[in-house]
Amino acid sequence: MDYIYSIILGIVQGLAEFWPISSSGHLVIAHELLHFDFVDNLSFDVALHLGTLVALFILFAKDIYKYIVAWLKSFANWDLRNNLDQRVAWFIVVSSMPAGVVGYFIEDLAETVFRDLWLVALLLIGVGVLFIVFEKISQKIKELDQMDWRTAIIIGLAQVLALVPGVSRSGITILAGLSQGLRRAVAARFSFLLAVPVVFGAGLKKLYDLSTAGLASNEWLIMVVGFLSAAIVGYLAIRFLLKYLENHSLNVFAYYRFLLGAVVIIYLLAR
Repeated sequence: MDYIYSIILGIVQGLAEFWPISSSGHLVIAHELLHFDFVDNLSFDVALHLGTLVALFILFAKDIYKYIVAWLKSFANWDLRNNLDQRVAWFIVVSSMPAGVVGYFIEDLAETVFRDLWLVALLLIGVGVLFIVFEKISQKIKELDQMDWRTAIIIGLAQVLALVPGVSRSGITILAGLSQGLRRAVAARFSFLLAVPVVFGAGLKKLYDLSTAGLASNEWLIMVVGFLSAAIVGYLAIRFLLKYLENHSLNVFAYYRFLLGAVVIIYLLAR
């Protein structure tokens, strides 16, 4: 049964990490319903994060290499006005900073107080409402080469909110992009590129925690199953969403969030 739970949680992580439905919120709900308590929860959490990181690296390998090279070259030849790659690379750096700094200081809150099921349910519904609102009022006309520093900063600040389960990192950053006039697919692509340092940083932090705590579990095969499940599903989830948002709105994800939030509320009232 542990292997089945591992696959389920890997699927949840792979889908919800990249779709705008909140991976942390779904994992809180899944742990509550499945009562899955791995012998070493930290090492299992690391495996899931590494799985989604692999999905990002596979899909965006060329972009990651291109922007890292552009960022390094910018120190020798600063030309952000005329060099789009340098500009996007620095947008990613700037957008990553707020969540990195705030996350460092409120990690304990994010892992305890913010993991309340009532809060998760209300945020699932609340952010879903924002999806519908911004779909109606945003222009959705700008391409990546029209992105500016203001947009990068706003997306970075919005990403801070994703530290609370139920918000969704991809969802809130895509919304921030829409608020500044970016096309859906452009906002989603930048959101995924922004996920690389975020997921990488989170993975490093968890690996550090694991190294200091020690690997208590020898159930490595369960972790491998979770890792593969998260990587495969994450890869498919990214490809689907980028194609889907070319011609479709975020409303379907809003309706899903409404439904899930309502189910969680009913569950809480009934238990």
